[in-house]
Amino acid sequence: MGIIGGSLGYKILNYLSPASTGNNEYTAYQNKSKMEVLFGANVWEHFKDKVVIDFGCETGIEAVEIAQHGARKVIGVDLYENSLRGARERAKNAGVGDRCEFTTKAEEKADVIMTLDTFEHFSDPAAILKIMRGALKDDGYVLTCFGPTWYHPLGGHGFSIFPWAHLVFTEKALIRWYNDLPLKDYGDYERGKAKNFTDVRGGLNQLTIRRFEKIVSQSDFRIAEFEARPIRKLKPIANRLTREFTTAIVQCKLVPK
Repeated sequence: MGIIGGSLGYKILNYLSPASTGNNEYTAYQNKSKMEVLFGANVWEHFKDKVVIDFGCETGIEAVEIAQHGARKVIGVDLYENSLRGARERAKNAGVGDRCEFTTKAEEKADVIMTLDTFEHFSDPAAILKIMRGALKDDGYVLTCFGPTWYHPLGGHGFSIFPWAHLVFTEKALIRWYNDLPLKDYGDYERGKAKNFTDVRGGLNQLTIRRFEKIVSQSDFRIAEFEARPIRKLKPIANRLTREFTTAIVQCKLVPK
């Protein structure tokens, strides 16, 4: 996909954004609980006295919050050891280090798996659902909220230097531009060698809502609750036909079949 590629696409991208990726707004949840904004103030009822896996925990912000709101144990899972080190320090400083564990692989089965802003990043979402099912008790469930999905104006995440830029430029041009950006400290991640979207820090799998539903239907889960929450400015035209382009986030609950 993409219209503008080659040297022309690369030059335009460098002209428009020579020093950093786009879509780097981090203030939406400043001084707020992201969990409460996304799931509502009663979200903590899901976790009280439960063993919870925070799948894709990064530096443990949500894991620590879950522990503070009454979870019996929280297991944060992430690929990157530098993120896990930060999560352990965060839990210790918050006084919940005794109820939090941070690891690359959970050994204990959970009552609830919470995964936030992850499904659009997994290189193989179907394989991840298999892992989740193996880590979940038979009467448990997965609570997830993710987005933006691929056809959202900013569905390219860091590649969306303007709305739908990830659909305007070819993947090859975008990756060349990305690899040549000034190096930053990414800890245990090596910049400059990405070959496609899945190779970038965190990965980007071009997930659409339709594809997500299909992957779940072919897994050991079924969708018990589902909401495609529209972009506020596009809410008047949001419907089943337009949802790929008008959905801000997808929120759902998955239960074992």
